Amino acid sequence: MGAPVLDYLIDDPALRERGPGEELAVAVARAAGGDAAVRVRRPLTALFPLASTRPRPTVREQTKGGTVTGGPLRYVRELPADGGGASGTAYRATPEAAFRAAAAKAELTEISVAVPVPAELTRDPALLARFVEHRVIVRLCTVENEVLLHGSGDGAITGLLNLDGLRRLDAPAGEPMDALMAACAEVEETGGSCDGLVMHPALYWRLVGAGALPALDAAGLRITRTRMIARDRVLLGDFRAGVTLLDGEESALALRVHGDTATITASMPLGLAVHLPQHFVLLSL
Repeated sequence: MGAPVLDYLIDDPALRERGPGEELAVAVARAAGGDAAVRVRRPLTALFPLASTRPRPTVREQTKGGTVTGGPLRYVRELPADGGGASGTAYRATPEAAFRAAAAKAELTEISVAVPVPAELTRDPALLARFVEHRVIVRLCTVENEVLLHGSGDGAITGLLNLDGLRRLDAPAGEPMDALMAACAEVEETGGSCDGLVMHPALYWRLVGAGALPALDAAGLRITRTRMIARDRVLLGDFRAGVTLLDGEESALALRVHGDTATITASMPLGLAVHLPQHFVLLSL
């Protein structure tokens, strides 16, 4: 049997004085460099320290959010009627006039990442804390983007790119900006407001070079750039109304030593309630 793991809920759950990496470093020190774990009452992916000075919104930041305190979350999902088309100029001729409401449940799943490090890191609390906060948490952010876009292995999160009701468009030949604006308008055919885009960095930097970002910003569009979406795809949608991101009550950080190496694991519960899948459009460029 191995040595016991020091596992405790931190003294400052709101992290007003110390970051999550510092809390793990304290736990490791208390365990005399042995295995240790801490539980944090905040989602780890919201704690990446460079986010405040180098804004790069994740998929999480496109959405509104809530905390689930126990069990599945019941919510209302609305689906379009069969054969719904473009909106008319009267309410009864709009797609949403025929939306069908149904009760749905959202389950939480656990996302995690494990990062191997030299065991000597356990003897340098400051270095350990910085590595956790600057390198481990950002990896978990990447995993979160992947799960929110493609879904979780257990099926608890379907993934925004796989939604039943997601609309798809093929861009005509021409400038990407024209296709993006047409797709934004298409999002709003179901009564939503297009408020966000998810795209690959390659397309994002093309738009930067073309001087398009000020226009997108003026329209209130938040852009997430991530390698977790294909280079020729853009997800557009009414993220604030269409989905709610769900967090559990606690995240966890753990360090376990294996001879000359150690593994740092970051994990947290995550869920997604999909209210209006038809408020999302996947554009193929």
